[in-house]
Amino acid sequence: MKKVELPVLETSRLILRPLSVDDLNAVFKWTGDPRVNKFIIYPLYKSPEDGREWLSHLYENEKNIDYGFVYKETGELIGSGGMYYHEDIDTWRIGYNLACDYWKKGLTVEAMEKIIEYGRSKFDIKIIDGEFCVDNYGSRRVMEKLGMSYYQDAEYSKLDGSQTFKAKLYRKVL
Repeated sequence: MKKVELPVLETSRLILRPLSVDDLNAVFKWTGDPRVNKFIIYPLYKSPEDGREWLSHLYENEKNIDYGFVYKETGELIGSGGMYYHEDIDTWRIGYNLACDYWKKGLTVEAMEKIIEYGRSKFDIKIIDGEFCVDNYGSRRVMEKLGMSYYQDAEYSKLDGSQTFKAKLYRKVL
């Protein structure tokens, strides 16, 4: 299968680039951190190899836009995020995660604004959704800063079924 090729994007503090299996060790810095993993659907990675399957299956669908976040100041890969089209409900859902050393600096908002801008230049995006655990105040603030607001209560579980979270769905109609 031919992989979708995404352009490298840039913000004032970040380079947004496609991820690859060469990023296994860097990705493990946040996917293996219980503080980062606390509210995400993926189980906590126990080794860098746990990310191989995820990284090797990226870029198989043009409507799954995933980027790695590289902090310009250090050249370090510090997180990832993107937008994913849900055809059944005709919405795009955002998702992101960031190494905790970089929390509360506005970097996720900066990255997601650029990713949303790119997505809108390529597709007719009408609605953007985001879901977060009610206890994840940081993610809530990211969505609010992106201009999203409460849409409905929700619930989600980790992929391995180990936890279920009460959540909020935020939405922005474009």
